[in-house]
Amino acid sequence: MDLPHEEGKTAFLDALQRYLSSVETLDDHQLLAPTRCYGWSVVDLLVHLNLSLQEMSQDFSSTTDREPEVNAATYWLTDLPRSDPAADEVDAISFIRRVASAYRRPTGLVRHLRRTADALARAAAQVGPGALVFQDHVMTTGNYFATWAAELAVHHLDLMVALSLEGPTTASLQIARRTVESLLGSALPETWSDEEAVLVGWGRTPPTSEQRAAAGELADRLPVLS
Repeated sequence: MDLPHEEGKTAFLDALQRYLSSVETLDDHQLLAPTRCYGWSVVDLLVHLNLSLQEMSQDFSSTTDREPEVNAATYWLTDLPRSDPAADEVDAISFIRRVASAYRRPTGLVRHLRRTADALARAAAQVGPGALVFQDHVMTTGNYFATWAAELAVHHLDLMVALSLEGPTTASLQIARRTVESLLGSALPETWSDEEAVLVGWGRTPPTSEQRAAAGELADRLPVLS
């Protein structure tokens, strides 16, 4: 699964602006609502995004002439590097919650996130086609941006378990769906909307009986990611 540079970058930047415009409508109480990410409220998930965007700004300087080794789908099968090999999932959940608690009000984090995102968008606009080293793996810039577009789509849906929000962009949802289908090696049923395909394929919701019937044997291989 390979995406051209401009397609991946545009999908990411549009998904980021949609995500931010959605959360900027939320008040402090809404930002404390639960998400589909175990142990995290909305504000916790936004802290995760803020830290991720800061990481992205560092990636832009890691250009390389090496050949890409992962694409927009196979990247998700790699093991992520850890700064603390002894840390587990509970440590990661707790770390994000501690950072979120440092803000006096949840809306303060949203303002911080907007500044981070705007600065990143300006930097991303200057990134040209090529390859980057990302988490010890080499990716084309198009695929790099596509992985972030897919992550934004999934996390956007994660926000909507208890809140009524405008959904992710069409392009980011389609990339997230294509990621699942690429890893499956088969297309999901056409009767499934992109949102259904992403929620089931990325392990956010189990397939319903109707979805299982439509997917046939593929249903036993889902989710492919979580």
